[in-house]
Amino acid sequence: MAMFSKKSLTPAPASPQSANGGALAHVRAAIANPYISAGGAALLFLLTLTALVMIIGDPKAGAPVIRLPLAQAVVAAAPPGWREALTADGSGPGIVEEVFELSESPIPEAEAMGEAVITLPGAQSGRRVQPLPPAPIAGLHNPGPNGPLPVIAPNGRTPAQAYARPFQANGKPKVSLIVGGLGLNSRATREAIESLPGEITLSFVPYAEGLQGWIDLAREHGHEVLLETPMEPVDYPDNDPGPYTLLASSGPAETSRRLEWLLSRATGYFGLTNYLGSRFLASDPAMATFTTVLKSRGLAFIDDGQAAGRGLGVPRASAGRIIDDQLSSEAIDQQLLALEAQALQNGQALGSGFAYPLTIAQVAGWAQAVETRGYQLAPASALTR
Repeated sequence: MAMFSKKSLTPAPASPQSANGGALAHVRAAIANPYISAGGAALLFLLTLTALVMIIGDPKAGAPVIRLPLAQAVVAAAPPGWREALTADGSGPGIVEEVFELSESPIPEAEAMGEAVITLPGAQSGRRVQPLPPAPIAGLHNPGPNGPLPVIAPNGRTPAQAYARPFQANGKPKVSLIVGGLGLNSRATREAIESLPGEITLSFVPYAEGLQGWIDLAREHGHEVLLETPMEPVDYPDNDPGPYTLLASSGPAETSRRLEWLLSRATGYFGLTNYLGSRFLASDPAMATFTTVLKSRGLAFIDDGQAAGRGLGVPRASAGRIIDDQLSSEAIDQQLLALEAQALQNGQALGSGFAYPLTIAQVAGWAQAVETRGYQLAPASALTR
């Protein structure tokens, strides 16, 4: 009679061959699962990338970046059905309950995986944007018949002080530049605001549509702003700067009326600059009315060189060089180098240019390197006296 042995309650150890076969079957099943294989490939890529950065360093160190929480990226990039693929349906290796519960919320806290760093193509490097306070600043404007007008605050603070870009001299020769004619061409205006460093002062045409929006955007990018004042040239009216041109022949009341209309076009500028004006700037009575209004409203005046030598009794400066009289990259570069030489000789220099696409491009390239040559890039307000 055959004897049957009692079945052991403890399973006998599997042979090495059978154990390996079972493990391989689970591995093959895992690889066959498209969700798990895709996740494994992504994990391998991240580990490889991390190792490379640790070994060779970040090649984009110092460049502007966007930081994106990886928790959001993982959930957004996961393929449809990833949650269902984690359940044990018998077709693949089983998932224990604890892993499934954790996988319901892959990253409970965004900080657990840190941030992804994305470098923006074409972005400027080496400079941090320093936004200026939004305009209008309380106490520095009053309502006028055509819009807000700048005023000196009760504590004595002036718009020239409040709306200028803060500046701290470091003892090096100061180089300043004003780029004007902005507001009429939206593409050139945006390019100047976004591509030039905040130390470059921008001046805007008072007739520009959406002027306040442009000034606000410029200040958000760290630029102080001047408002251009159309003034009578010697060949007026053949060369007519517009309906609110300040005329040398006008009396004080008419000059003040036109000037107040120009001033009410927007807020946020620290001063005025001339547009044309060879005849107006040469008239003592006309300039007396002009400077009286500016002084009463706490504004600065910076001219393109035509009024050099006039004190006028307000914070002011004169540009010593127009950089784009000849519109070629070589000529502009030569003028910028001449501006540096002037700063080296006098301790400071102020230039001006128009918002031609070529001028903007040349100034952007020059501004990135000028301080490496021993100069300090300064806003125009820093040169007023």
